[in-house]
Amino acid sequence: MMRGAFGDVPLAALFPLLTPTDVDSLSQTAGTVDAARAGRTTADWEWVLEHAAFEGTRLGTPIILGLDVVEHAEGGDQLEFLLQVVRTGPGRLAVDAAVNVACWCATDHATHDVDAMRFVVGEQTSLPGAFRAGAERLTGWLADPHDADHWRAKAGLPPKRIS
Repeated sequence: MMRGAFGDVPLAALFPLLTPTDVDSLSQTAGTVDAARAGRTTADWEWVLEHAAFEGTRLGTPIILGLDVVEHAEGGDQLEFLLQVVRTGPGRLAVDAAVNVACWCATDHATHDVDAMRFVVGEQTSLPGAFRAGAERLTGWLADPHDADHWRAKAGLPPKRIS
């Protein structure tokens, strides 16, 4: 996995069918995400060149490009905001956006998605369009309360246990 600023992301290698207009659109959208998280815990964009080509035997959903903004609170609590371009099959992509919280259930699940969306890239939705939709959702979440228990309550999960 490689990390860096969005300008460092080798978009042509990850997504060889993008036009220059598509590349500009992705860069502009990433700029709005970077601006929305300014002053917060910073995170680099991450990418995996090996995931650009789909391997049918690979388990899970390979992440090609993503951003994971993690906010830690006192007592070990955590709130996480994700934006990822994933490969879902040969020639098939989707953009996932999610808010995760640390798990405080009796059975430790590690984290829970408390809000998640998938934007499938296809004939009617381009990669830049799906990326923009995911980014808009992410920037909206970044403007919402940054209290993990707020998100847990919204999802019907137990609050953080106080030791």
